[in-house]
Amino acid sequence: MEGFQATPDDGGIAKRLWVKFKNESLCALYSPFIVCLASGTLDSKSFLHCISQDVYFLQAFAQAYELAGDFADDDEDKEAIRDLRKRVLRKLKDQDDLVREWGFELPDNSTCDSATIRYTDFLLATAAGKVEGEKFTGKIVTPFEKTRLAAYALSAIAPCMRLYSFLSKEIKSVLVPEENNNIYERWIDCLCSESFEAYASRIEDLLDKLSVCLTGEELDVVERLYHQAMKLELEFISAQPITQSTVTPISQVQEPAGCNLTMFCDFDMTCSAVDSSALLADVAIIAAAKSDLDDCETLYPRVSAADLRATWSNLSSKYIEEYEQCIESIIPSETVGRFDYEGLCKALEQLSDFERRANDMVVHSGVLRGLSQEDIKRAGERLIFQNGCKNIFQEILRSENLHADVHVLSYCWSGDLIRSAFSSAGVLPVLNVHSNELPYEGSVTTGDMIKKMESPMDKLQAFNDILKSRESNSKHTTVYVGGSVGDLLCLLNADVGIVIGLSAGLRRLGEQFGISFVPLFSGLVTKQRELAEGGLKGMSGILYTVSSWSEIHAFILGL
Repeated sequence: MEGFQATPDDGGIAKRLWVKFKNESLCALYSPFIVCLASGTLDSKSFLHCISQDVYFLQAFAQAYELAGDFADDDEDKEAIRDLRKRVLRKLKDQDDLVREWGFELPDNSTCDSATIRYTDFLLATAAGKVEGEKFTGKIVTPFEKTRLAAYALSAIAPCMRLYSFLSKEIKSVLVPEENNNIYERWIDCLCSESFEAYASRIEDLLDKLSVCLTGEELDVVERLYHQAMKLELEFISAQPITQSTVTPISQVQEPAGCNLTMFCDFDMTCSAVDSSALLADVAIIAAAKSDLDDCETLYPRVSAADLRATWSNLSSKYIEEYEQCIESIIPSETVGRFDYEGLCKALEQLSDFERRANDMVVHSGVLRGLSQEDIKRAGERLIFQNGCKNIFQEILRSENLHADVHVLSYCWSGDLIRSAFSSAGVLPVLNVHSNELPYEGSVTTGDMIKKMESPMDKLQAFNDILKSRESNSKHTTVYVGGSVGDLLCLLNADVGIVIGLSAGLRRLGEQFGISFVPLFSGLVTKQRELAEGGLKGMSGILYTVSSWSEIHAFILGL
């Protein structure tokens, strides 16, 4: 049986679906409405407009629960759904008083927004059994048919409650307790409350119970409805009218001629899921293994696959050992009390010397000799990207409102490898690659290296040269995405420096020189507050951390 299958330890279907689609919720978290609300600077009219829509949602929930209760076959399930409906009706009755408790007064008249209508129409159609792809003949009478429709109705409600629980907790985590100056804190507290969490969990528990007897195909329908409900709720949040200037998403920051973005990123382990040097090692070893079985003449002296593997292993071990020693030698014995950019530059000069010597060792070892250009390009085409990485580049370069210039700055030894990887992703020739190159004799590598990008200083030089070449009469935003020590200087010089997958070593080195690592959402909330107070601050030694490309997508492109 195909479809959505449970495994013993992955929880109920509600939990699994939330985990599957949670990354999409980041579009709501990074929306102008939520960032402004979290910063406490959201215009009160925008807030009141949003919560004025609650009545339409609550009315739809009440109707949907009534229909789901009629469909539920089990008396216990019927009672549980009735309790959920009673909660909604109480809230509907007390809505005006509740808003007053939050410190606001609802407008006398409100109209139902188009985004609200799209969700409520979808919910009521689902609760009534009008589900795309589902056919019911005659009256719905069997227990299985009834249970299925009750499950479908709850699958269209559950993601909304879980989404608001998630958003409110994320907002709550960035509030500064001692300041206590966010006028929306009572509303946030209401959604963070134990009672709201219990409500959201009760819906999920019921969905889990009602879904136990469904077939694989029916569980696929539950997944599709859950996902559609999530998307409609995200569209609702994204559609909330904002009259003030905002810092996110970049593509929607108001500029008469659109937004000019210059985006930079590292490649190894930032874009790629594997290190390119390891990939080139595999290409070389596989080629040597084929050569071991082939009596044909070669351009260069043969090296057995076993010997080549041993050489690569020794080079790798030696690099890791000496790199760690170098990092230890440049870390100050005591933490610098302030951001020390000059001290960091001097320290990274020493690291630059080490990286150049390491590349010389690789060249002199001969391990890069005799690689086929075709094999290198094929390896690039098959390279695995980090989740979401390819998608964001494709969308950035397709965006009509975002005038984007994208550059990859990489220590990778082979530009052909990177270009082939991005070519398979459909973003060349628009994306620009700045890396080292392997020279060829015919179509086979000579073993030498054209050294263009070996150190943090080389990356910074390329970064600055690219910025100097931009049009000076237009406003640009620069974003740098990286995750290694070699990216630090570029990260700090960009308007927004984003560290993806922050390692303990990078954090330790950065903090010793006074660099602060702040979660991106928290940082944007602070930036939004600064904007409202009169302007954004310049270079401050703050870098922003994310756990995935999904956060970067939400920040740059939004929904």
